[in-house]
Amino acid sequence: MMNKAKLLIVDDEEINLEILNEHLRHDGYETVSATDGIEAWEILQENPAQFDAVLLDRMMPRMDGIELLEKVKADSRMSLLPVIMQTAKTSNDEIQEGLNAGCYYYLTKPFDGRHLTAIVASAVRDFQQYRRLKDSSDNTVSTLGLLNSGEFQFRTLNEARDLASLISNACPNGATIGLGLSELMINAIEHGNLGINYEQKTELQATGSWEKEILRRLDDPQYADRIAKLYYDKTDSQVSFRIVDQGDGFDWEKYIEPDPARAFDSHGRGISMAKMISFDSVEYHEKGNIVTGLKSLVETGT
Repeated sequence: MMNKAKLLIVDDEEINLEILNEHLRHDGYETVSATDGIEAWEILQENPAQFDAVLLDRMMPRMDGIELLEKVKADSRMSLLPVIMQTAKTSNDEIQEGLNAGCYYYLTKPFDGRHLTAIVASAVRDFQQYRRLKDSSDNTVSTLGLLNSGEFQFRTLNEARDLASLISNACPNGATIGLGLSELMINAIEHGNLGINYEQKTELQATGSWEKEILRRLDDPQYADRIAKLYYDKTDSQVSFRIVDQGDGFDWEKYIEPDPARAFDSHGRGISMAKMISFDSVEYHEKGNIVTGLKSLVETGT
């Protein structure tokens, strides 16, 4: 965790609240509890910016999880706040309903402690990255607005995050663009240049050794000379980000849209989130080592 994160846990079963609170506080999180959707909504309304993620039970009295999720995503102050849906319902239709409503993180009940840790860490990491991007945009957007094109290279996760933060601030709504841009650039490093596949990342995140393995591979002669490039172009009507890595490519088509089959995984949602939240379109080219994100700068009427 970059900073101590605060979580809202919503569940109508007292024993579930006790288990989740104990586990997450042991992991270093600050937690607040609510016993149904109405209580949770009241807590969120008091201070919408206080939480880094919400763990939400799907089936509850008075206001269920889907209804609360829809209210959170419809509120501009919380639309990017990650919601982790806890559910024993695992049919594709029910999972797709949550994905369509904006829930990208799922947790099965009863949950496995290691999986809980990985899912929550992923959601918090994504949202704290967005917060960092939003904070930095206030100071740099006016100057970077003069930038119309550029070519940049990056090799490490920190370089990718810093570059995404910097370049996205050349655009309106830079923090939202930067969130998706960062995901695409990190994908170019880990899955592209460093050759970490989906199954390997699942295990690395479950054991808490993902970033350690990335550092190891960055020093490995097999990968050490590989770089990724970002090409940036802005016109009066749109902004374009093209990312090129030196990897062998990957089967990108199944990651463009949210997939119920991966809803409970600790990762695998970055590309679809970039497409749905940050860009008007995300297109991979050739073998998957080139990707372009486009965002219109022209406001459309209703």
